[in-house]
Amino acid sequence: MATEQELSDFLKSVEKRAFKRSLYHVRDEEAALDIVQDSMMKLAEHYGDKPPQELPMLFQRILSNCTLDWFRRQKTRNALFSNMSDFESAGDDGEFDLLETFAFEEGSHQAESAEDTTRRAQILREIETEIQELPARQREAFLMRYWEDMDVAETAAAMGCSEGSVKTHCSRAVQALSKALKAKGIQL
Repeated sequence: MATEQELSDFLKSVEKRAFKRSLYHVRDEEAALDIVQDSMMKLAEHYGDKPPQELPMLFQRILSNCTLDWFRRQKTRNALFSNMSDFESAGDDGEFDLLETFAFEEGSHQAESAEDTTRRAQILREIETEIQELPARQREAFLMRYWEDMDVAETAAAMGCSEGSVKTHCSRAVQALSKALKAKGIQL
């Protein structure tokens, strides 16, 4: 039975990663923010009384469901309406800054040259681009396993599939990313 403070601390700890994950899926910052906010509200409203150790799994499942709901709404909206703005290209404003996701460990006194910083930012952009190109289920499994650091069982429960499917999706995602990055001359 999570206290109000434990629930609040949990939500604070997952908000940035949840936003990044949603952004990878929907590729729209405003929609990603809405999805994360809806997920947090649903967790607090319906599962706030659960033990703290159950919150991560519940939140991941809620976030996945909210993302799927968003896609369903978009599909319905697109089938019913056609806006002229849909045919305009999206602007580059509001682009997510990858450098914000990287931070030196506290107490680290290392200084990085501008060249190293730029090179790292370019590599991160390439990785992000390739992750976005993955099929949806592979991207979801990859992000949960390696971004959210969930184990296979947790990922399978959150995705609503078998552990074998999670392993297959992750393996294929890693192979696809490795091949794509190697083709661009990036060795990790």
